[in-house]
Parts: sequence; C-alpha cells; structure tokens
Amino acid sequence: MKTMVDLNCDMGEGFGQWVLGEAPDEKLMALISSANVAAGFHAGDPNTMDRVVKLAQQFGVGLGAHPGYRDLQGFGRRYIRTSAEELVNDVVYQVGAIREFGRRYGIALQHVKLHGALFMEAAVNEELSQLLVDTLQKTGSDAIIFCMGVSKTYEVALRLGHPVVREFYADRDYDDSGSIVFKRQVARPDPEQIAEKCVRACTEGLVRTVDGNDIEIEFESICFHSDTPGALEMGNAIRTALTEKGITIAAAATVLENAS
Repeated sequence: MKTMVDLNCDMGEGFGQWVLGEAPDEKLMALISSANVAAGFHAGDPNTMDRVVKLAQQFGVGLGAHPGYRDLQGFGRRYIRTSAEELVNDVVYQVGAIREFGRRYGIALQHVKLHGALFMEAAVNEELSQLLVDTLQKTGSDAIIFCMGVSKTYEVALRLGHPVVREFYADRDYDDSGSIVFKRQVARPDPEQIAEKCVRACTEGLVRTVDGNDIEIEFESICFHSDTPGALEMGNAIRTALTEKGITIAAAATVLENAS
C-alpha cells in the first residue's frame, strides 16, 4: 500500500481569452501537488503561463513544463510527422519558457511532461525518448520526466539514470498492456468512481482494463486532466478519498526522495 503519492494536473490550457475546461486554475491548484503548465504550442500564452506559474509558487506546488506538438488548432492531439530532432528542439523551446517564468517567481522547474499526441508518440518511439533525455541532461536539467510506466520513455530514463515518475491516469481507461486508451473526447466521469479507482490502485496496485481484466499498476503520481468535464469535483473526490485512507499527497520530487 502506498503511503505517499503525487497528484498532478494539466494547467493553463487556454490561449488569450479562450479557456479550456470548466474549473478555474486557482481552484484546481489548491488540490494538487504538481502542475503541468501548458508551454505555448498546444495551448498557453505568455500571460497565461505567467499567471499559472505564479499560482504554483503561491500554492507551493511542484512546477512542470507541459510541451506539446505545434498544434494550437488541434490542442496537440494530432500527430505531426517530423524528425525527432525537430520535436526535441520544440520541447527545449517550450521547457525554457516555463523554466524562465519559474525563475521570475523563485520556483525551480520540477518536471517535464509531454502533452497529448507527443506524449503517446514518445511512449513508443525509443529514438525520440532517447534524444529527449539526452538533451535534458546536456542542458544540465535534472527535471523529472513524467510518463507511463509501460513506455519507451520510462525505459530510456531508467537506462540513462534520469529521474522519472510513472503516472496513474485517473480519468483515462487502460488496456491489458497497461497503456492508456488515447481519446480525443472524454465523457463526464462519476467523481466517486474515479476516487475509488485511485484508492484501489494505491492500496491494491490494481486497475480494471477496458476488457474487464485486473492488471498490476506501478506509479508515483496520479494524473487527472483539467479539460475532463467535472474536473474540479473529480479532483476534490480523489484528494478526499486518498486523505481518508491516510495517503499523503506530496510533490513528485518529495515522493521520489521518500522512495529512495
């Protein structure tokens, strides 16, 4: 049974006057321990990044960069075919933006989590994952990489000795391989059912797949998405359920420190 886990959410996923999701970032930030801040290519703009990074500092939340494909219109959920080098250059550009806003408010970059289709591409693309980790290390960054446990990204990070956190996806379905089922639209979930799913994963290490099978799952962080309908109610239910089970919610860096 887990005694400590990170709770993370994608944040700042708007652009100018356009805002994605029902819940204000301020209310979600109060529930989580790590924030994945949209870095401009799939969502986010300088003013939004500034506001959300400042919120992370105010709430004492671990700061993460959330880079995606250069795809504002498709919200980073469309695959874009280009070289691994070009993709990593885009990631470096976006990570740098979040890091600098963090410096403005005296908060270090804790982690990097790829977004949407880019996240799923890296999960199966060893070349891309290798170049991503190599580049982070060459720039002197020890930022934790967030990824699926069943992924090339996780394998490469382990092999290269880079800090890595495996996620459990509260509002996503799993297949029998342990991979999430990628969806472009997600229905409104029942908050209590989601909370029960998270508690079971923490206490039993199991999750039910779309085929009705129970599989083992290992993770250090629970992720829910701000654009999922009912995200605020879901986040509240998860946090309450974990706390009632005596599970401490802490930033990813703290979880890794306590696991070592």
